[in-house]
Amino acid sequence: MNGVTLREPGSKLNVYFIDDSATMREVVKIAFRREDFNVVACSDMASAVAQFEQTPPDAVISDVIMPDKDGYQLCEYIKQHPLLGATPVFLMSGVVNKEVAERAHQVKADELIRKPFHPQDLVARVKKLLNRPEPGQAPPPSEPATVSPLSRFFEGAAETFSKPSPPPAPVHTAPRAMPQPSAPAVAARVPASNALELQKLRMEVKRLESLIKKLQTDLASEREYCATLESQLKTVSTAD
Repeated sequence: MNGVTLREPGSKLNVYFIDDSATMREVVKIAFRREDFNVVACSDMASAVAQFEQTPPDAVISDVIMPDKDGYQLCEYIKQHPLLGATPVFLMSGVVNKEVAERAHQVKADELIRKPFHPQDLVARVKKLLNRPEPGQAPPPSEPATVSPLSRFFEGAAETFSKPSPPPAPVHTAPRAMPQPSAPAVAARVPASNALELQKLRMEVKRLESLIKKLQTDLASEREYCATLESQLKTVSTAD
């Protein structure tokens, strides 16, 4: 890529959407079709970069996980490019935790979006970052260059994910028919260190069970979201 063609004044802004899901690409193109943007949908980083020279990006939206190079590598490439470095980059991820937020912060992404999301919410976030107001609204005031939405997100996410809520302590109840042994008797049978280790193991088991339930819920939500997008795409295609 030897150079980037300058965009003509007054022309539509070019928004690249990069995701290996064909359904997601079509849904986002439909969401932006009534806006003053030209959407360039790509399935991977290579096909997007190949078009940057002729169709320079004004904003780039990329999934984090892709079959070839991931969204972090694409963001890093854009931010280090001498002509594209100021281009806003939105990263999308099905899992947003401290590790994902830190990595996005390292590659200087401007926004981190959790999937699934509503297509119109994505449109609104792009317009806000590019200072494109809704019809009839005054443009929002410009923020200082040193402040970005991702910076605010990262600070909150880092605090949230670095301080997880501890699982509830296990409650042990003995049958009423059985007498409770005295403290000396328990101490004689189970050393204090072993009892502490046993309690830690039980807490870890509960934490893992909670994590498994959360992952199952996220997976079910992702499947439901994909089904909804496919249904929405079929409805729009039929209407057209």
